[in-house]
Amino acid sequence: MIYIKNGRVVDGAEGRDELSDVAIIGNEIVGVGPQLDIEMIKAMHDISESDIQVIDASGLVVAPGLVDTHVHFRDPGFTYKEDIDSGAEAAARGGFTTVICMANTKPVVDSVDVLRYIQEKGEKTSIHVLQTATVTVGMKGEELVDMEALEEAGAAGFTDDGLPILNEAILVEAMNKASELDLPISLHEEDPLFIKQPGVNMGKVSEQLGYGGAARAAEDVMVARDIALALNTGATLCIQHISSKNSVEFVRAGKKLGGDIHAEATPHHFTLTEEAVLKYGTNARMNPPLREEEDRLAIIEGIKDGTIDMIVTDHAPHSTEEKAKPLGEAPSGIIGLETSLGLGIKSLVQPGHISLVKLMELMSANPAKLYRLIPGSIKKGAPADIVIFGENENWKVEDFASKAENSPFIGWKLPGKIHYTICTGKIVYQNV
Repeated sequence: MIYIKNGRVVDGAEGRDELSDVAIIGNEIVGVGPQLDIEMIKAMHDISESDIQVIDASGLVVAPGLVDTHVHFRDPGFTYKEDIDSGAEAAARGGFTTVICMANTKPVVDSVDVLRYIQEKGEKTSIHVLQTATVTVGMKGEELVDMEALEEAGAAGFTDDGLPILNEAILVEAMNKASELDLPISLHEEDPLFIKQPGVNMGKVSEQLGYGGAARAAEDVMVARDIALALNTGATLCIQHISSKNSVEFVRAGKKLGGDIHAEATPHHFTLTEEAVLKYGTNARMNPPLREEEDRLAIIEGIKDGTIDMIVTDHAPHSTEEKAKPLGEAPSGIIGLETSLGLGIKSLVQPGHISLVKLMELMSANPAKLYRLIPGSIKKGAPADIVIFGENENWKVEDFASKAENSPFIGWKLPGKIHYTICTGKIVYQNV
């Protein structure tokens, strides 16, 4: 048994924030409450004193394990950047007990065989690793995958993340099928027509650098189109890694019109602006790019009013050699699993934009709901997937469990030091 005592239970699924003890036996929470009667629990379950591990969580937050529904573990095909084992270790270190991987591997996840390869490797890790399938064969945007077979094999959802789906007829067919299967379809929204060079916002910074950049319109036109299509088909639509103030407004309108519309925000998009490219170089190059302060503030406002209903990392590992290339040649993306919670507290909770309960809802309950998972909760009978952290306890970003180090946040001091990650009743990360 694991006995967590004197913790502050913050549960986004239940909307709860209170001092409480938590008892775990096997992979299940068997008791929750202030001054829990451990002697009674021991007697009921025939537990001896020597079989109890006590965690004193005084001054710490005890919350459901975090859920990241947008990660790239690069396996198969790019395991020099990351693999399923190292990605899972990074996730556990970041407080995540469940992740959902994107499908742009090599080969891409457009067949049951590739899906099963990842599932089997994921099952051997210390956390829950789930996998999406692509929407189109080879991510070419021309032919649908066998969505029914992939759903039956356990695909968590469908996405061609990394590439937009430009063919409307194909997308409508995919939305109709996803709706029939009751799975979400998640879309990367960047129209190449409005991109001169990717990874950097088309604006004053791109002009200063003599770099073409990607206009807001690249995202805006795709988001507006796809919300309209989702309203027409009834599909569950997720707008991935939203970056534009206009797109936030489109999502807000889509929800008001009754669509099953959802949107992700990443910590880098609500923390940084295009100016970061001048300071951090290629470690601030990403698709979609960091934009202007008004976009960052619009994203925060969308988080506050529920327009944006989940925080994801878009954890995108690349090698040091790749990121050392010139801005126009380096790949886009940054790692994020190990800094996400800290940035959420620093950029959203500490300035008073949202409560810690709301942050846990955005980082655990809501992502789980979108992908048809049971949201984690700190209550009797719930799975023992838990993160324990110090909300205002600072730590320095200086090393990673990930294979990659492509982060603009190296050297930053962030709140939210993680002390324990517990998955299925086992301590999978510890830093006390």
